[in-house]
Amino acid sequence: MPRRILFVCLGNICRSPAAEGVMRVRLPGYDYDSAGTSGWHVGEPPYPPMRRAAAARGYPVDDLRARQFSPGDFDAFDLIVTMDDDNLATVEAMRPQGSDTRVLRCVDFLKDTVTDHVPDPYYTGDFETVLDMLEEAAAGLELAMKQAETG
Repeated sequence: MPRRILFVCLGNICRSPAAEGVMRVRLPGYDYDSAGTSGWHVGEPPYPPMRRAAAARGYPVDDLRARQFSPGDFDAFDLIVTMDDDNLATVEAMRPQGSDTRVLRCVDFLKDTVTDHVPDPYYTGDFETVLDMLEEAAAGLELAMKQAETG
């Protein structure tokens, strides 16, 4: 059963740190982290509008700092969750030979998937929809974890 879960987006300043924050509150008891496929924002805190939107819903993310995804993450985590297909492709292209770490899309945990990705609010400005999706994904991830526990 996955105990260490990594969330991945492009810059690690909006979607993936928000996912980490949502899961820390909604689904405690697991080790979470987040990363970006690019190195543009390494060391930076989450994007201020995302920090405000997440905090307004009770998801503090101010302590997080952006980092870049690396092949070593396949060994460090049991499950890697990407925010879109580009992130998925980038992560899979870095998979070390022989690694069996599961990589799924965040939308795979949504009950009624109407989209194939979590939209990037850095470009859309729609932080609320992203948080809605992440909250729903938390419920789906919790269900998947319970199913994994019962076999």
